[in-house]
Amino acid sequence: PVPTFIQIWKKKTVEQYSAVPYLATLLNCMMWVLYGLPLVHPHSMLVITINGTGMLIELTYVALFLTFSVGAARRRVLLLLVAEVAFVAAVGALVLSLAHTHDRRSMVVGILCVLFGTGMYAAPLSVMKMVIQTKSVEYMPLFLSVASLVNGICWTAYALIKFDLYITVPNHIWI
Repeated sequence: PVPTFIQIWKKKTVEQYSAVPYLATLLNCMMWVLYGLPLVHPHSMLVITINGTGMLIELTYVALFLTFSVGAARRRVLLLLVAEVAFVAAVGALVLSLAHTHDRRSMVVGILCVLFGTGMYAAPLSVMKMVIQTKSVEYMPLFLSVASLVNGICWTAYALIKFDLYITVPNHIWI
Protein backbone atom coordinates (compact mmCIF):
# COMPACT_ATOMS: atom_id res chain seq x y z
CA PRO A 1 0.00 0.00 0.00
CA VAL A 2 3.02 2.34 -0.03
CA PRO A 3 2.02 4.01 -3.35
CA THR A 4 -1.40 4.77 -1.89
CA PHE A 5 0.14 6.39 1.15
CA ILE A 6 2.63 8.39 -0.89
CA GLN A 7 -0.33 9.73 -2.84
CA ILE A 8 -2.19 10.58 0.40
CA TRP A 9 0.94 12.26 1.76
CA LYS A 10 1.43 14.35 -1.37
CA LYS A 11 -2.24 15.40 -1.67
CA LYS A 12 -2.63 15.85 2.12
CA THR A 13 -6.04 14.12 1.98
CA VAL A 14 -7.32 10.55 2.13
CA GLU A 15 -9.90 11.33 -0.60
CA GLN A 16 -12.15 8.27 -0.98
CA TYR A 17 -9.63 5.75 0.31
CA SER A 18 -10.94 3.50 3.04
CA ALA A 19 -9.10 2.80 6.28
CA VAL A 20 -11.05 -0.47 6.72
CA PRO A 21 -8.42 -2.77 5.14
CA TYR A 22 -5.69 -1.27 7.32
CA LEU A 23 -7.76 -1.41 10.49
CA ALA A 24 -8.69 -5.02 9.71
CA THR A 25 -5.04 -5.90 9.19
CA LEU A 26 -4.09 -4.13 12.42
CA LEU A 27 -6.71 -6.11 14.37
CA ASN A 28 -5.50 -9.30 12.72
CA CYS A 29 -1.86 -8.57 13.64
CA MET A 30 -2.75 -7.70 17.23
CA MET A 31 -4.70 -10.95 17.62
CA TRP A 32 -1.84 -13.00 16.17
CA VAL A 33 0.62 -11.33 18.54
CA LEU A 34 -1.68 -12.35 21.39
CA TYR A 35 -1.86 -15.88 19.96
CA GLY A 36 1.92 -16.11 19.74
CA LEU A 37 2.57 -15.07 23.34
CA PRO A 38 4.29 -17.83 25.34
CA LEU A 39 1.43 -17.81 27.86
CA VAL A 40 -1.05 -18.52 25.06
CA HIS A 41 0.80 -20.59 22.43
CA PRO A 42 4.42 -21.44 23.33
CA HIS A 43 7.20 -21.58 20.73
CA SER A 44 5.62 -19.05 18.35
CA MET A 45 8.30 -16.37 18.23
CA LEU A 46 8.02 -16.06 14.43
CA VAL A 47 4.29 -15.34 14.77
CA ILE A 48 5.03 -12.62 17.33
CA THR A 49 7.87 -10.95 15.41
CA ILE A 50 6.18 -10.93 12.01
CA ASN A 51 2.84 -9.75 13.35
CA GLY A 52 4.48 -7.29 15.74
CA THR A 53 6.19 -5.73 12.75
CA GLY A 54 2.89 -5.78 10.88
CA MET A 55 1.26 -4.01 13.83
CA LEU A 56 3.81 -1.22 13.69
CA ILE A 57 3.39 -0.84 9.93
CA GLU A 58 -0.42 -0.78 10.17
CA LEU A 59 -0.30 1.70 13.06
CA THR A 60 1.79 3.95 10.82
CA TYR A 61 -0.81 3.69 8.06
CA VAL A 62 -3.70 4.33 10.46
CA ALA A 63 -1.84 7.34 11.89
CA LEU A 64 -1.50 8.68 8.35
CA PHE A 65 -5.25 8.24 7.85
CA LEU A 66 -5.90 10.05 11.12
CA THR A 67 -3.57 12.86 10.10
CA PHE A 68 -5.09 13.48 6.68
CA SER A 69 -8.77 12.73 7.29
CA VAL A 70 -11.22 15.22 8.74
CA GLY A 71 -14.45 15.36 10.72
CA ALA A 72 -16.59 12.26 10.91
CA ALA A 73 -14.12 10.14 8.94
CA ARG A 74 -11.35 10.91 11.43
CA ARG A 75 -13.61 10.19 14.41
CA ARG A 76 -14.72 6.90 12.87
CA VAL A 77 -11.14 5.72 12.32
CA LEU A 78 -10.14 6.80 15.82
CA LEU A 79 -13.13 5.07 17.43
CA LEU A 80 -12.44 1.87 15.50
CA LEU A 81 -8.79 1.99 16.54
CA VAL A 82 -9.67 2.46 20.21
CA ALA A 83 -12.31 -0.28 20.00
CA GLU A 84 -9.79 -2.71 18.45
CA VAL A 85 -7.16 -2.07 21.12
CA ALA A 86 -9.75 -2.41 23.89
CA PHE A 87 -11.09 -5.63 22.36
CA VAL A 88 -7.66 -7.26 22.11
CA ALA A 89 -6.81 -6.20 25.66
CA ALA A 90 -10.11 -7.62 26.92
CA VAL A 91 -9.60 -10.90 25.06
CA GLY A 92 -6.08 -11.17 26.45
CA ALA A 93 -7.20 -10.49 30.01
CA LEU A 94 -10.13 -12.90 29.81
CA VAL A 95 -8.16 -15.71 28.16
CA LEU A 96 -5.26 -15.43 30.59
CA SER A 97 -7.54 -15.35 33.62
CA LEU A 98 -10.22 -17.88 32.60
CA ALA A 99 -8.44 -20.44 30.42
CA HIS A 100 -5.87 -22.32 32.46
CA THR A 101 -4.06 -24.42 29.85
CA HIS A 102 -2.06 -23.56 26.75
CA ASP A 103 -4.34 -25.75 24.64
CA ARG A 104 -7.48 -23.94 25.77
CA ARG A 105 -5.89 -20.49 25.42
CA SER A 106 -4.57 -21.39 21.96
CA MET A 107 -8.00 -22.65 20.95
CA VAL A 108 -9.93 -19.56 22.07
CA VAL A 109 -7.48 -17.04 20.63
CA GLY A 110 -6.88 -19.25 17.57
CA ILE A 111 -10.58 -19.34 16.69
CA LEU A 112 -10.75 -15.54 16.99
CA CYS A 113 -7.64 -15.28 14.81
CA VAL A 114 -9.31 -17.44 12.16
CA LEU A 115 -12.31 -15.10 12.15
CA PHE A 116 -10.28 -11.89 12.05
CA GLY A 117 -7.72 -13.32 9.61
CA THR A 118 -10.54 -14.13 7.23
CA GLY A 119 -11.88 -10.60 7.75
CA MET A 120 -8.48 -9.13 6.98
CA TYR A 121 -8.30 -10.93 3.66
CA ALA A 122 -11.87 -9.85 2.81
CA ALA A 123 -11.39 -6.21 3.90
CA PRO A 124 -10.06 -4.90 0.56
CA LEU A 125 -13.41 -5.94 -0.87
CA SER A 126 -15.01 -3.19 1.27
CA VAL A 127 -14.47 -0.74 -1.56
CA MET A 128 -16.18 -2.94 -4.16
CA LYS A 129 -19.43 -0.93 -3.93
CA MET A 130 -17.53 2.24 -4.87
CA VAL A 131 -15.67 0.40 -7.65
CA ILE A 132 -18.97 -0.79 -9.12
CA GLN A 133 -20.67 2.61 -8.76
CA THR A 134 -17.81 4.65 -10.21
CA LYS A 135 -16.66 1.97 -12.66
CA SER A 136 -13.12 2.82 -11.54
CA VAL A 137 -10.60 0.76 -9.61
CA GLU A 138 -8.69 3.88 -8.53
CA TYR A 139 -9.50 3.32 -4.86
CA MET A 140 -9.19 -0.47 -4.95
CA PRO A 141 -6.00 -1.34 -3.05
CA LEU A 142 -4.42 -3.59 -5.70
CA PHE A 143 -1.00 -3.77 -4.03
CA LEU A 144 -2.66 -4.64 -0.71
CA SER A 145 -4.62 -7.40 -2.43
CA VAL A 146 -1.48 -8.84 -4.06
CA ALA A 147 0.45 -8.56 -0.79
CA SER A 148 -2.38 -10.39 0.99
CA LEU A 149 -2.17 -13.23 -1.52
CA VAL A 150 1.60 -13.58 -1.08
CA ASN A 151 1.17 -13.32 2.69
CA GLY A 152 -1.44 -16.09 2.64
CA ILE A 153 0.85 -18.37 0.65
CA CYS A 154 3.78 -17.84 3.04
CA TRP A 155 1.71 -18.34 6.19
CA THR A 156 0.01 -21.43 4.77
CA ALA A 157 3.41 -22.97 4.08
CA TYR A 158 4.60 -22.11 7.61
CA ALA A 159 1.39 -23.46 9.16
CA LEU A 160 1.65 -26.73 7.27
CA ILE A 161 5.24 -27.17 8.45
CA LYS A 162 4.24 -26.44 12.07
CA PHE A 163 0.90 -28.30 11.78
CA ASP A 164 -0.98 -25.29 13.17
CA LEU A 165 -4.62 -25.44 12.12
CA TYR A 166 -5.42 -21.91 13.34
CA ILE A 167 -2.78 -20.38 11.08
CA THR A 168 -3.64 -22.67 8.17
CA VAL A 169 -7.37 -21.97 7.92
CA PRO A 170 -7.58 -18.18 7.33
CA ASN A 171 -4.48 -18.12 5.17
CA HIS A 172 -5.36 -21.10 2.99
CA ILE A 173 -8.91 -19.87 2.31
CA TRP A 174 -7.59 -16.96 0.22
CA ILE A 175 -4.96 -18.68 -1.88
